[in-house]
Amino acid sequence: MPGHQSTETAICQSPDPEECLELSDIETANSLVELFLDRAESRGETTFLATKKRGEWQPISWREAADRVCLLAESLRELGLEDGDRVALVSENRPEWCIADLAIMAAGCVTVPAYITNTERDHLHILDNSGAKAVIVSNDRLSKPLIPAMMQSGIADHIIPIDRVKSSQSGMISWHDWDAMVSGSEDRIGTSRAAVRQRLQGITRDQTACIIYTSGTGGAPRGVLQHHGAILCNVTGAAEILADDFGWGEERFLSFLPLSHAYEHTGGQYLPIGMGGQIYYAEGLEKLASNIEETQPTIMVVVPRLFEVLRTRIMKNIEKQGGMALTLMNKAIEIGERRSRGAMNLLDYPVDFVIERVLRPKIRAKFGGKLKAMVSGGAPLNPEVGIFFESVGLTMLQGYGQTESGPVISCNRPAAGIAMDTVGPPMKGVEVRIADDGEILCRGELVMHGYWQNQPETERVLKRDPAEPDKGPWLHTGDIGHIDHVGRIKITDRKKDMIVNDKGDNIAPQKLEGMLTLQPEIGQAMVAGDQRPHIVGLLVPDAEWAMDWARDNGKDFDLSALQQDDAFRAAVRAGVDRVNKDLSVTEKVRKFIFADEAFSIENEEMTPSMKIRRHKIRERYQDRLDGLYRG
Repeated sequence: MPGHQSTETAICQSPDPEECLELSDIETANSLVELFLDRAESRGETTFLATKKRGEWQPISWREAADRVCLLAESLRELGLEDGDRVALVSENRPEWCIADLAIMAAGCVTVPAYITNTERDHLHILDNSGAKAVIVSNDRLSKPLIPAMMQSGIADHIIPIDRVKSSQSGMISWHDWDAMVSGSEDRIGTSRAAVRQRLQGITRDQTACIIYTSGTGGAPRGVLQHHGAILCNVTGAAEILADDFGWGEERFLSFLPLSHAYEHTGGQYLPIGMGGQIYYAEGLEKLASNIEETQPTIMVVVPRLFEVLRTRIMKNIEKQGGMALTLMNKAIEIGERRSRGAMNLLDYPVDFVIERVLRPKIRAKFGGKLKAMVSGGAPLNPEVGIFFESVGLTMLQGYGQTESGPVISCNRPAAGIAMDTVGPPMKGVEVRIADDGEILCRGELVMHGYWQNQPETERVLKRDPAEPDKGPWLHTGDIGHIDHVGRIKITDRKKDMIVNDKGDNIAPQKLEGMLTLQPEIGQAMVAGDQRPHIVGLLVPDAEWAMDWARDNGKDFDLSALQQDDAFRAAVRAGVDRVNKDLSVTEKVRKFIFADEAFSIENEEMTPSMKIRRHKIRERYQDRLDGLYRG
C-alpha cells in the first residue's frame, strides 16, 4: 500500500510469531471492518464485549458480534442505503454502539456519532450538515430531542431504535426493528458475511470511515472527516507502545468516556479491536469505581478531570485513616516529586521499599490489580496530578492530539522516559514540527481529509509545504509548544486561547486554571485578562470542601449564601494565594468572582469531553469579569 511500511521489524519484540502477526496486521489492514473481521475469525468464541445486566456481566463473543455486524450491514443496504451515505448514531456506551458503528462501515456507509447530551438544536445542525439518511438511536429518552430534529430536517428517512421507543406520527420517517435487523438463520449469516467481505474489497484506507463533530469549545461543531487509515495509524502507534513497553497480553478495556468523542472511539474501541482485547462497558460515572474493581482492566483511557476527582477521593480516604497510612502517602508524594526530577536521595530508597509493600498494593487493588497504564488525553493534565498517580504506583501516560488527527499525535511511554510536563514523542508514522510562531504542526496518515462541507476551515488548518508538494498537508493544531532535548512534545497553551495582556505578555490560561483546581477550595476555574493589566478569575468552589467548611464554621450549607460570606470568600482567597506564590507577576490572579453554578454539559459551559467552553462562559460572565477592573 502506498506510503506504508511494515511495522513487523519495528515493533515485533516477541519470539512468538503469532504475536508479531497481530501487531503487523493492524498496519496492513485496508479498513477498520477488515481488521475487526480478521480478529473475530481468530478469537472465535472468546469474549469481545460485555455489559452488566441484572447485576451480572453479560459477554458477547467475537463470533457473535461479527454475525450481528454483518447482518446489520446487509439490513442497512436493504433499506436502500448506498456507498458513502451517512448514518447517525445516538447512543450511550454499550455493545450495540460498537456493533452499529462497524455495521455502518461494513455497509459501505459513514458513521456520524452524536453526543447523548445533544439538544434538539444540536441534532438538527448535525443532521442538516451531514445529510444523514438514517439514524440509529439507543432508547426512548435519547429519541425525544432527536425525532423533532429529524422531522425538521426532513433528510433522514429511517430510524432504528435499539431499545423500545414510543413511536408517534413522524411524517415520512420509516421505523425499523433492531432485533430483526441483527438476527438471522445460519444461511442468512453466511450470505451476509460473504456480501460484507466482497464489499470490503472496494474499501481502502483513504475512504471516509466516520464524520466526528468537534465538541465545539469555540462555536458550532464542525464535521471532521476521519478516514480508515487515520484511525488505523493511531491504533498502530498505540499498539506499538503497549507491546514494546508493557508486553502483549489479554488486554481488557473499561469503556466510559463518550464513544461519540474521537478519543474513546479510537482508544477505547478500535485499539482494543486491534489488540484482540475485551471491552467492558461501565454502568456510568457513579459506578465507575466498583466497575473498575470488578472488571480488572489492563488499560484505561481517561480525561484529566476524572484523574483530579480520583486523586481527591484517594487523598480524602487516606486522610480519614490518618496515622501510618497518611504518613506513607505524604512520603510517597515527596519521593515521587523527587523521582520526577531525578533527584532521589539514599534515604528515599528504603522508605520507597516500605511504601511499595504496604501502601501501593492497596491502591492498585482499588483499580482492579491488573492495570498496566492509565492514558490521559482530551485536555492538558496538570503535572502534579500525574506525579501523584505515579507516586502511588499507577503508571500514567499522557497523550496529545485532536479530532483532526485521529485523534492521537503523541504519547508518553516508559521507553522514552516519562516526564509529566510533556506529552511524549510523536507516535509511529507521525511527523511533528514547530512553526515560527510556536504552533505545533503534524503530518501523516493520521491527518483528517478536511471538514465536511467546509472548505474555508479546511484550508485554514491543512496546508501543504510548497517545498514538498508530493507529501500530505501539515495540520495546524492551534496548540503552542516545543520539542525537548529527547524529542518529547511540551504543550504550553492553545494558540487561540492565549491571553495577551495590555503590555504584550503572553499568559497560558490552562496552566493557571489547572493550578487553581488542584486547591481543595476550588472545583472549577476560568481566568481572563486579554488586553488587560492583570489576570482575574471566575471560580466554582469545591462543593465537598464548602460543605465541610460550613459545618466547621457553624454555617448553613447554602452555596449561594456562602459566596456572600466574607469569611468564606477569605478561605477561598487563601487557595488562590497559594497558587499565586508559584506564579510570575504577570500570571498572578489578582481578583476573582464566583460563578452562579458549576460549569456543566447541561448549561453548555463544558464539552462532553470535560473541557470548558470559554466563549459560552464569557457570554454569561463578561460584564462581571470586566467589573473586576473597575473596582
